[in-house]
Amino acid sequence: MLDVAVLAPAFVTMFVVIDPIGLSPLFIALTSGMDARQRRAIGLRACLIAAGLLTVFGLAGEMILNAVGITMPAFQIAGGILLFLTALDMLFERRSQRRSGHAGQVPDPSVFPLAMPLIAGPGAMASMILLVGQTQDWAGVVAMHAVMLAVLAIVFALFLVATPLERALGDTGTMVVSRLLGMLLAALSVQFVLNGARGAGVI
Repeated sequence: MLDVAVLAPAFVTMFVVIDPIGLSPLFIALTSGMDARQRRAIGLRACLIAAGLLTVFGLAGEMILNAVGITMPAFQIAGGILLFLTALDMLFERRSQRRSGHAGQVPDPSVFPLAMPLIAGPGAMASMILLVGQTQDWAGVVAMHAVMLAVLAIVFALFLVATPLERALGDTGTMVVSRLLGMLLAALSVQFVLNGARGAGVI
């Protein structure tokens, strides 16, 4: 049976990799203009999808990647490129342009980029593979997935405070934060690509 000495490091690992605190302002930027009900639905959907993805990778991630001939570095590079495209949308407000051009249709960021690669990114998937690989029995496997779900519960709790936080920032503050986070997201995406290239031995 796993004790706190094993579960605590696993929790810290998943918390740091997923970074619920850092995801909250990104969630605000990606759901700009939506009301509390829409944000709650998107946040819940994103967390559930991320939980499903991380569960699959925890149970059979390495086997899946090996079966299709994909290495973790390649997975990191692909995630970084997709995340960079989202960062460009945030920097140049292409999301707002798309909204105005689609009679009331609001893009749903719950699957991409929220669920993947922001919540269930290459780092989180790799962490699940490694953490589950360290366990000795099914009790350990269940415990590691419980730790992952606890971190996702924190992510969702922080998503719920997005609307009052945006209200406090106002339109100008939200726009400034969106641009700043677009830059940070672009840098994060480049870091994903560099990590993947380093893992592949390219650099």
